[in-house]
Amino acid sequence: MTHTTRTTTEDVRTGRAAPRTARGRRVHRAWWVAAVAALAVMGAGAFATMPGLLVEPLHRDLGWSRGSIGLAVWVNMAASGLVAPFATALMGRFGLRRVAAGALAAVAAGAALTTVMTQPWQLALYWGLLVGLGCGSVAMGFAAVVVERWFAARRGLVTGLLTAASVFGQFVFLPLLSWSIERYQWRPTTVTVALAALALVPLAGLLLRDHPADLGLRPYGAREYAPRPAPAPGAARHALRVLRSAARTRPFWLLAGTFAVCGASTNGIMWSGFVPAAHDHGMPPTVAASLLALIGIFNVAGTVVSGWLTDRHDPRLLLALYYGMRGVSLLLLPSLLGPEADWPLIVFVVFFGLLDVATVPPTIALSAVREIYGEGAGAVVFGWTLAFHQLGAGVMAFTGGVLRDALGSYDAAWIVSGALCGAAVPMALAIGGPARRAGSRP
Repeated sequence: MTHTTRTTTEDVRTGRAAPRTARGRRVHRAWWVAAVAALAVMGAGAFATMPGLLVEPLHRDLGWSRGSIGLAVWVNMAASGLVAPFATALMGRFGLRRVAAGALAAVAAGAALTTVMTQPWQLALYWGLLVGLGCGSVAMGFAAVVVERWFAARRGLVTGLLTAASVFGQFVFLPLLSWSIERYQWRPTTVTVALAALALVPLAGLLLRDHPADLGLRPYGAREYAPRPAPAPGAARHALRVLRSAARTRPFWLLAGTFAVCGASTNGIMWSGFVPAAHDHGMPPTVAASLLALIGIFNVAGTVVSGWLTDRHDPRLLLALYYGMRGVSLLLLPSLLGPEADWPLIVFVVFFGLLDVATVPPTIALSAVREIYGEGAGAVVFGWTLAFHQLGAGVMAFTGGVLRDALGSYDAAWIVSGALCGAAVPMALAIGGPARRAGSRP
Protein backbone atom coordinates (compact mmCIF):
# COMPACT_ATOMS: atom_id res chain seq x y z
CA MET A 1 0.00 0.00 0.00
CA THR A 2 1.26 3.42 -0.89
CA HIS A 3 0.96 6.12 1.71
CA THR A 4 0.99 9.83 0.97
CA THR A 5 2.00 12.49 3.41
CA ARG A 6 0.51 15.94 3.40
CA THR A 7 2.90 18.60 4.61
CA THR A 8 1.10 21.48 6.28
CA THR A 9 2.29 24.90 7.32
CA GLU A 10 1.96 23.80 10.92
CA ASP A 11 4.33 20.90 10.25
CA VAL A 12 6.84 23.36 8.87
CA ARG A 13 6.52 25.73 11.83
CA THR A 14 7.08 22.99 14.35
CA GLY A 15 9.93 21.39 12.43
CA ARG A 16 8.13 18.08 11.71
CA ALA A 17 8.67 18.45 7.99
CA ALA A 18 11.08 20.07 5.60
CA PRO A 19 9.88 23.48 4.50
CA ARG A 20 8.56 23.96 1.06
CA THR A 21 10.69 26.10 -1.16
CA ALA A 22 9.72 28.87 -3.51
CA ARG A 23 10.09 26.74 -6.64
CA GLY A 24 8.69 28.29 -9.72
CA ARG A 25 8.65 31.72 -8.14
CA ARG A 26 10.63 34.39 -9.86
CA VAL A 27 10.73 36.59 -6.78
CA HIS A 28 11.18 35.29 -3.24
CA ARG A 29 8.40 36.37 -0.89
CA ALA A 30 10.98 38.16 1.26
CA TRP A 31 11.28 40.85 -1.37
CA TRP A 32 7.53 41.49 -1.31
CA VAL A 33 7.62 41.79 2.48
CA ALA A 34 10.54 44.22 2.14
CA ALA A 35 8.52 46.26 -0.38
CA VAL A 36 5.54 46.59 1.99
CA ALA A 37 7.90 47.44 4.85
CA ALA A 38 9.46 50.10 2.62
CA LEU A 39 6.05 51.77 2.16
CA ALA A 40 5.51 51.91 5.93
CA VAL A 41 9.04 53.21 6.53
CA MET A 42 8.60 55.75 3.73
CA GLY A 43 5.38 57.04 5.29
CA ALA A 44 6.98 57.35 8.72
CA GLY A 45 9.88 59.26 7.18
CA ALA A 46 7.55 61.73 5.49
CA PHE A 47 5.59 62.35 8.69
CA ALA A 48 8.75 62.83 10.76
CA THR A 49 10.06 65.69 8.61
CA MET A 50 6.92 67.83 8.79
CA PRO A 51 7.93 69.88 11.91
CA GLY A 52 10.72 71.58 9.99
CA LEU A 53 8.09 73.04 7.68
CA LEU A 54 5.92 74.17 10.58
CA VAL A 55 8.52 76.35 12.36
CA GLU A 56 7.83 79.56 10.45
CA PRO A 57 4.01 79.11 10.07
CA LEU A 58 3.56 78.40 13.79
CA HIS A 59 5.88 81.29 14.72
CA ARG A 60 3.90 83.60 12.42
CA ASP A 61 0.33 82.42 13.09
CA LEU A 62 0.46 81.54 16.80
CA GLY A 63 3.36 83.71 17.96
CA TRP A 64 5.33 80.81 19.43
CA SER A 65 9.09 81.13 19.82
CA ARG A 66 11.37 78.93 17.74
CA GLY A 67 12.77 77.53 20.96
CA SER A 68 9.35 76.29 22.11
CA ILE A 69 8.73 74.76 18.68
CA GLY A 70 12.20 73.21 18.82
CA LEU A 71 11.31 71.70 22.20
CA ALA A 72 8.35 69.90 20.60
CA VAL A 73 10.66 68.66 17.84
CA TRP A 74 13.02 67.38 20.55
CA VAL A 75 10.14 65.49 22.18
CA ASN A 76 9.24 64.02 18.79
CA MET A 77 12.76 62.83 18.07
CA ALA A 78 13.40 61.62 21.62
CA ALA A 79 10.13 59.66 21.67
CA SER A 80 10.82 58.10 18.27
CA GLY A 81 14.26 57.06 19.42
CA LEU A 82 13.39 55.75 22.87
CA VAL A 83 10.45 53.71 21.58
CA ALA A 84 12.57 51.94 18.94
CA PRO A 85 14.11 49.19 21.14
CA PHE A 86 10.79 48.49 22.89
CA ALA A 87 8.92 48.41 19.58
CA THR A 88 11.56 46.06 18.23
CA ALA A 89 11.07 43.77 21.23
CA LEU A 90 7.27 44.03 20.89
CA MET A 91 7.59 42.72 17.34
CA GLY A 92 8.97 39.54 18.86
CA ARG A 93 5.88 39.30 21.08
CA PHE A 94 3.04 40.46 18.81
CA GLY A 95 4.55 40.39 15.32
CA LEU A 96 5.46 42.93 12.68
CA ARG A 97 1.93 43.48 11.42
CA ARG A 98 0.28 44.44 14.70
CA VAL A 99 3.05 46.77 15.80
CA ALA A 100 3.24 48.53 12.41
CA ALA A 101 -0.54 48.97 12.18
CA GLY A 102 -0.74 50.35 15.73
CA ALA A 103 2.14 52.73 15.10
CA LEU A 104 0.59 54.18 11.96
CA ALA A 105 -2.71 54.63 13.81
CA ALA A 106 -0.86 56.63 16.48
CA VAL A 107 0.64 58.87 13.78
CA ALA A 108 -2.82 59.50 12.31
CA ALA A 109 -4.26 60.38 15.74
CA GLY A 110 -1.40 62.73 16.63
CA ALA A 111 -1.52 64.54 13.30
CA ALA A 112 -5.31 64.98 13.52
CA LEU A 113 -5.14 66.38 17.07
CA THR A 114 -2.44 68.85 16.03
CA THR A 115 -4.97 70.74 13.93
CA VAL A 116 -6.93 71.84 17.02
CA MET A 117 -4.00 72.83 19.27
CA THR A 118 -3.72 76.31 20.77
CA GLN A 119 -0.72 76.00 23.13
CA PRO A 120 2.93 74.93 22.59
CA TRP A 121 2.61 72.03 25.07
CA GLN A 122 -0.08 70.55 22.84
CA LEU A 123 2.37 70.47 19.92
CA ALA A 124 4.80 68.61 22.19
CA LEU A 125 2.08 66.14 23.18
CA TYR A 126 0.34 65.55 19.86
CA TRP A 127 3.09 65.82 17.28
CA GLY A 128 5.95 65.40 19.68
CA LEU A 129 4.81 62.34 21.63
CA LEU A 130 2.12 60.57 19.59
CA VAL A 131 3.62 61.07 16.14
CA GLY A 132 7.09 60.48 17.57
CA LEU A 133 6.10 57.14 19.10
CA GLY A 134 4.38 56.06 15.90
CA CYS A 135 7.21 57.04 13.57
CA GLY A 136 9.84 55.53 15.84
CA SER A 137 8.03 52.19 15.86
CA VAL A 138 8.18 51.84 12.07
CA ALA A 139 11.59 53.39 11.51
CA MET A 140 14.92 51.65 11.01
CA GLY A 141 14.50 49.35 14.03
CA PHE A 142 11.46 47.94 12.25
CA ALA A 143 13.52 47.62 9.07
CA ALA A 144 16.25 45.78 11.00
CA VAL A 145 13.71 43.19 12.19
CA VAL A 146 12.46 42.66 8.63
CA VAL A 147 16.04 42.13 7.42
CA GLU A 148 16.94 39.84 10.32
CA ARG A 149 13.87 37.62 9.89
CA TRP A 150 13.47 37.46 6.14
CA PHE A 151 17.02 37.67 4.76
CA ALA A 152 20.06 35.48 5.31
CA ALA A 153 21.86 36.96 2.29
CA ARG A 154 22.06 40.48 0.86
CA ARG A 155 21.36 41.97 4.25
CA GLY A 156 23.52 45.02 3.66
CA LEU A 157 21.82 45.69 0.34
CA VAL A 158 18.30 45.31 1.76
CA THR A 159 19.21 47.50 4.73
CA GLY A 160 20.38 50.14 2.28
CA LEU A 161 17.16 49.88 0.27
CA LEU A 162 14.94 50.22 3.34
CA THR A 163 17.02 53.12 4.61
CA ALA A 164 16.67 54.72 1.19
CA ALA A 165 12.89 54.29 1.44
CA SER A 166 12.92 56.12 4.76
CA VAL A 167 14.98 58.92 3.31
CA PHE A 168 12.78 59.05 0.22
CA GLY A 169 9.79 59.65 2.46
CA GLN A 170 11.67 62.18 4.56
CA PHE A 171 12.75 64.44 1.74
CA VAL A 172 10.99 63.75 -1.55
CA PHE A 173 7.56 64.68 -0.17
CA LEU A 174 8.87 67.90 1.37
CA PRO A 175 8.28 70.15 -1.69
CA LEU A 176 4.70 68.92 -1.95
CA LEU A 177 4.08 69.49 1.75
CA SER A 178 5.75 72.89 1.61
CA TRP A 179 3.63 73.88 -1.40
CA SER A 180 0.50 72.66 0.37
CA ILE A 181 1.29 74.70 3.50
CA GLU A 182 1.94 77.79 1.40
CA ARG A 183 -1.22 77.30 -0.68
CA TYR A 184 -3.70 75.86 1.83
CA GLN A 185 -2.09 76.70 5.22
CA TRP A 186 -0.67 74.22 7.72
CA ARG A 187 -3.89 72.84 9.24
CA PRO A 188 -5.37 71.36 6.01
CA THR A 189 -1.95 69.94 5.17
CA THR A 190 -1.75 68.26 8.56
CA VAL A 191 -5.20 66.72 7.99
CA THR A 192 -3.88 65.25 4.74
CA VAL A 193 -0.93 63.73 6.62
CA ALA A 194 -3.33 62.17 9.13
CA LEU A 195 -5.43 60.63 6.35
CA ALA A 196 -2.33 59.27 4.61
CA ALA A 197 -1.15 57.57 7.81
CA LEU A 198 -4.62 56.12 8.35
CA ALA A 199 -4.65 54.72 4.80
CA LEU A 200 -1.43 52.79 5.52
CA VAL A 201 -2.93 50.96 8.51
CA PRO A 202 -4.93 48.33 6.56
CA LEU A 203 -2.08 47.99 4.07
CA ALA A 204 0.34 46.99 6.82
CA GLY A 205 -2.22 44.75 8.50
CA LEU A 206 -3.13 42.85 5.34
CA LEU A 207 0.13 42.56 3.42
CA LEU A 208 2.93 42.31 5.99
CA ARG A 209 3.99 38.85 7.16
CA ASP A 210 5.73 38.28 10.48
CA HIS A 211 8.09 35.40 9.59
CA PRO A 212 9.00 33.15 6.62
CA ALA A 213 7.86 30.13 8.64
CA ASP A 214 4.31 31.48 8.53
CA LEU A 215 4.36 30.67 4.81
CA GLY A 216 6.55 27.57 5.08
CA LEU A 217 9.55 29.32 3.52
CA ARG A 218 13.22 29.70 4.29
CA PRO A 219 14.62 33.22 4.65
CA TYR A 220 16.04 34.52 1.40
CA GLY A 221 19.47 32.97 0.78
CA ALA A 222 19.26 30.58 3.75
CA ARG A 223 20.48 27.00 3.32
CA GLU A 224 18.66 25.83 6.40
CA TYR A 225 15.15 26.35 7.64
CA ALA A 226 14.68 28.87 10.44
CA PRO A 227 11.67 27.91 12.61
CA ARG A 228 9.43 30.68 13.80
CA PRO A 229 10.46 31.72 17.31
CA ALA A 230 7.82 31.43 19.99
CA PRO A 231 6.24 34.74 21.08
CA ALA A 232 8.51 36.28 23.68
CA PRO A 233 6.64 37.58 26.74
CA GLY A 234 8.03 40.53 28.62
CA ALA A 235 9.12 42.57 25.60
CA ALA A 236 10.10 45.57 27.72
CA ARG A 237 12.16 43.40 30.06
CA HIS A 238 13.88 41.80 27.08
CA ALA A 239 14.78 45.20 25.62
CA LEU A 240 16.20 46.32 28.98
CA ARG A 241 18.14 43.06 29.38
CA VAL A 242 19.74 43.59 25.99
CA LEU A 243 20.62 47.16 26.97
CA ARG A 244 22.18 46.07 30.27
CA SER A 245 24.25 43.44 28.49
CA ALA A 246 25.33 45.77 25.67
CA ALA A 247 26.08 48.64 28.06
CA ARG A 248 28.84 46.55 29.64
CA THR A 249 30.78 46.68 26.39
CA ARG A 250 32.94 49.52 25.08
CA PRO A 251 31.89 49.07 21.42
CA PHE A 252 28.25 49.76 22.27
CA TRP A 253 28.97 53.15 23.79
CA LEU A 254 31.23 54.13 20.90
CA LEU A 255 28.57 53.04 18.42
CA ALA A 256 25.82 54.85 20.35
CA GLY A 257 27.97 57.97 20.57
CA THR A 258 28.71 58.08 16.86
CA PHE A 259 25.06 57.51 16.02
CA ALA A 260 24.05 60.34 18.37
CA VAL A 261 26.37 62.58 16.36
CA CYS A 262 24.75 61.23 13.20
CA GLY A 263 21.33 62.29 14.48
CA ALA A 264 22.54 65.73 15.55
CA SER A 265 24.19 66.43 12.20
CA THR A 266 21.30 65.20 10.02
CA ASN A 267 17.81 64.97 11.52
CA GLY A 268 18.54 67.46 14.28
CA ILE A 269 19.87 70.32 12.19
CA MET A 270 18.75 69.59 8.61
CA TRP A 271 15.11 68.63 9.25
CA SER A 272 14.36 71.45 11.66
CA GLY A 273 16.93 74.07 10.69
CA PHE A 274 17.63 74.07 6.97
CA VAL A 275 14.33 75.53 5.70
CA PRO A 276 14.14 78.36 8.27
CA ALA A 277 17.89 79.02 7.92
CA ALA A 278 17.57 79.32 4.15
CA HIS A 279 14.54 81.57 4.68
CA ASP A 280 16.69 83.82 6.88
CA HIS A 281 18.97 84.28 3.85
CA GLY A 282 16.05 85.26 1.61
CA MET A 283 15.36 81.89 0.00
CA PRO A 284 11.66 80.97 -0.47
CA PRO A 285 10.60 78.00 1.70
CA THR A 286 9.48 76.00 -1.34
CA VAL A 287 12.95 76.31 -2.89
CA ALA A 288 14.61 75.27 0.38
CA ALA A 289 12.26 72.29 0.66
CA SER A 290 13.12 71.33 -2.92
CA LEU A 291 16.80 71.32 -2.01
CA LEU A 292 16.02 68.98 0.90
CA ALA A 293 14.16 66.78 -1.56
CA LEU A 294 17.25 66.73 -3.76
CA ILE A 295 19.24 65.61 -0.72
CA GLY A 296 16.73 62.79 -0.36
CA ILE A 297 17.18 61.70 -3.96
CA PHE A 298 20.93 61.37 -3.51
CA ASN A 299 20.34 59.70 -0.14
CA VAL A 300 18.82 56.79 -2.03
CA ALA A 301 21.96 56.28 -4.12
CA GLY A 302 24.33 56.90 -1.20
CA THR A 303 22.55 54.51 1.14
CA VAL A 304 22.26 51.67 -1.37
CA VAL A 305 25.93 52.00 -2.27
CA SER A 306 26.81 52.13 1.43
CA GLY A 307 24.89 48.89 1.99
CA TRP A 308 26.80 47.27 -0.86
CA LEU A 309 30.12 48.51 0.57
CA THR A 310 29.19 47.31 4.06
CA ASP A 311 28.90 43.76 2.72
CA ARG A 312 32.50 43.99 1.51
CA HIS A 313 34.53 46.37 3.67
CA ASP A 314 35.22 47.22 7.29
CA PRO A 315 32.16 49.17 8.51
CA ARG A 316 34.32 51.09 11.02
CA LEU A 317 36.41 52.59 8.24
CA LEU A 318 33.29 53.48 6.30
CA LEU A 319 31.79 55.28 9.31
CA ALA A 320 34.97 57.28 9.91
CA LEU A 321 35.07 58.32 6.26
CA TYR A 322 31.40 59.33 6.22
CA TYR A 323 31.59 61.42 9.41
CA GLY A 324 34.78 63.17 8.35
CA MET A 325 33.40 64.26 4.98
CA ARG A 326 30.03 65.21 6.47
CA GLY A 327 31.72 67.42 9.06
CA VAL A 328 33.65 69.35 6.41
CA SER A 329 30.51 69.95 4.36
CA LEU A 330 28.56 71.28 7.38
CA LEU A 331 31.34 73.70 8.30
CA LEU A 332 31.15 75.14 4.76
CA LEU A 333 27.36 75.45 4.61
CA PRO A 334 26.92 78.88 6.30
CA SER A 335 29.00 80.48 3.54
CA LEU A 336 26.91 78.80 0.82
CA LEU A 337 23.39 79.86 1.86
CA GLY A 338 21.83 82.76 -0.01
CA PRO A 339 18.60 83.93 -1.65
CA GLU A 340 19.12 81.60 -4.61
CA ALA A 341 20.23 78.02 -5.10
CA ASP A 342 23.61 78.75 -6.69
CA TRP A 343 25.86 75.97 -7.97
CA PRO A 344 28.09 75.76 -4.81
CA LEU A 345 24.95 75.08 -2.75
CA ILE A 346 23.83 72.47 -5.30
CA VAL A 347 27.22 70.77 -4.95
CA PHE A 348 26.75 70.71 -1.17
CA VAL A 349 23.28 69.22 -1.55
CA VAL A 350 24.57 66.41 -3.79
CA PHE A 351 27.58 65.72 -1.57
CA PHE A 352 25.61 65.82 1.68
CA GLY A 353 22.87 63.69 0.15
CA LEU A 354 25.32 60.90 -0.63
CA LEU A 355 26.59 60.97 2.97
CA ASP A 356 23.42 61.76 4.92
CA VAL A 357 22.20 58.29 5.94
CA ALA A 358 25.04 56.25 4.49
CA THR A 359 25.97 55.60 8.14
CA VAL A 360 22.96 53.33 8.74
CA PRO A 361 24.10 50.09 6.99
CA PRO A 362 27.52 49.96 8.71
CA THR A 363 25.92 50.88 12.05
CA ILE A 364 23.42 48.02 11.73
CA ALA A 365 26.27 45.69 10.76
CA LEU A 366 28.23 46.65 13.88
CA SER A 367 25.09 46.24 16.03
CA ALA A 368 24.70 42.63 14.93
CA VAL A 369 28.13 41.32 15.98
CA ARG A 370 27.21 38.04 17.70
CA GLU A 371 30.59 37.80 19.42
CA ILE A 372 29.82 40.99 21.35
CA TYR A 373 26.06 41.16 21.82
CA GLY A 374 24.94 37.55 21.45
CA GLU A 375 22.79 35.65 18.98
CA GLY A 376 19.56 37.36 17.87
CA ALA A 377 20.18 40.62 19.78
CA GLY A 378 21.23 42.70 16.76
CA ALA A 379 17.86 44.33 16.03
CA VAL A 380 17.32 45.35 19.66
CA VAL A 381 20.91 46.62 19.99
CA PHE A 382 20.38 48.72 16.88
CA GLY A 383 17.11 49.93 18.39
CA TRP A 384 19.04 51.28 21.37
CA THR A 385 21.67 52.93 19.16
CA LEU A 386 18.77 54.46 17.22
CA ALA A 387 17.47 55.86 20.51
CA PHE A 388 20.79 57.67 20.96
CA HIS A 389 20.56 58.86 17.34
CA GLN A 390 17.20 60.47 17.98
CA LEU A 391 18.21 61.90 21.34
CA GLY A 392 21.17 63.56 19.66
CA ALA A 393 18.88 64.82 16.92
CA GLY A 394 16.38 66.21 19.41
CA VAL A 395 19.01 68.03 21.45
CA MET A 396 20.41 69.59 18.28
CA ALA A 397 16.94 70.63 17.06
CA PHE A 398 16.24 72.36 20.37
CA THR A 399 19.72 73.89 20.53
CA GLY A 400 19.43 75.19 16.97
CA GLY A 401 16.16 76.93 17.77
CA VAL A 402 17.61 78.50 20.92
CA LEU A 403 20.74 79.67 19.05
CA ARG A 404 18.55 81.21 16.35
CA ASP A 405 16.49 83.10 18.94
CA ALA A 406 19.64 84.30 20.74
CA LEU A 407 22.01 85.05 17.83
CA GLY A 408 19.64 85.75 14.96
CA SER A 409 20.98 82.98 12.71
CA TYR A 410 21.64 79.23 12.54
CA ASP A 411 25.33 79.64 11.67
CA ALA A 412 26.55 78.52 15.09
CA ALA A 413 24.41 75.38 14.87
CA TRP A 414 26.07 74.33 11.59
CA ILE A 415 29.52 74.85 13.09
CA VAL A 416 28.68 72.81 16.20
CA SER A 417 27.31 69.99 14.03
CA GLY A 418 30.46 69.93 11.89
CA ALA A 419 32.70 69.82 14.95
CA LEU A 420 30.72 66.91 16.38
CA CYS A 421 31.24 64.98 13.14
CA GLY A 422 34.97 65.53 13.48
CA ALA A 423 34.87 64.05 16.99
CA ALA A 424 32.99 61.00 15.67
CA VAL A 425 35.84 59.98 13.35
CA PRO A 426 38.20 58.55 16.03
CA MET A 427 35.20 57.08 17.87
CA ALA A 428 34.19 55.12 14.78
CA LEU A 429 37.70 53.80 14.27
CA ALA A 430 37.83 52.60 17.90
CA ILE A 431 34.65 50.47 17.68
CA GLY A 432 35.46 46.79 18.17
CA GLY A 433 34.15 43.81 16.21
CA PRO A 434 34.99 41.82 13.11
CA ALA A 435 36.27 43.83 10.19
CA ARG A 436 33.74 42.29 7.83
CA ARG A 437 30.21 41.28 8.55
CA ALA A 438 30.01 37.51 8.48
CA GLY A 439 27.29 35.83 6.49
CA SER A 440 26.19 38.87 4.59
CA ARG A 441 26.99 37.37 1.21
CA PRO A 442 25.45 34.20 -0.13
